Amino acid sequence: MRVNTAVIKAIQFSLHLITLIWLTWIFYAGFTAQLPGDPVQYLLDFTGIGALNLLVASLVVSLVAQHLKFAQVMVFRRPLGVYSAVYVLAHFIVFIAFELQFEFRLIAAEIIDRPYITVGFTGFIILSSLAFTSFPYIKRKMGKSWQKLHNLTYLAVILGCIHYLWLVKSSWMEPAIYIAIVLSLMIMKRKKIKNIFN
Repeated sequence: MRVNTAVIKAIQFSLHLITLIWLTWIFYAGFTAQLPGDPVQYLLDFTGIGALNLLVASLVVSLVAQHLKFAQVMVFRRPLGVYSAVYVLAHFIVFIAFELQFEFRLIAAEIIDRPYITVGFTGFIILSSLAFTSFPYIKRKMGKSWQKLHNLTYLAVILGCIHYLWLVKSSWMEPAIYIAIVLSLMIMKRKKIKNIFN
């Protein structure tokens, strides 16, 4: 399967534009009191779910490339993964800035004492590492260890789902849907995942 290169580049440009502009607008709306309800909670929800959506999308891209023989879509995987890390970073900043008021001793205590924050913070560290090492120069320097590190994408998405499930207080339906999607993706990629642990 193959499409015109110009179409791929246009989609790639739109991905960058929409992802960054949407994030920028939400923060602008938050700081100008244009968000409904609790603006801090809105920002936390938007950035957290946005990060999970982008990470899941990056896994879907590789499946599409593999099963539909559509290698061109692989150019979307790196930006989706990087933007997932950007959204997670924004999520973490909102949490420590507005929920914890940059009380660093309190931040450490929250990470240690609250399991859902421990899980979320672990996912944040993984995604930050993956984003930092996604540049071609670093990839070449790391050699074979690069792929081993980036296999942690699967762990990161599982941790994201667990974090979301533990976080919700009223309904577990939405996180359950994410878990079902991720498990389906894992089953479809079971051969690769099995090779990781061999």
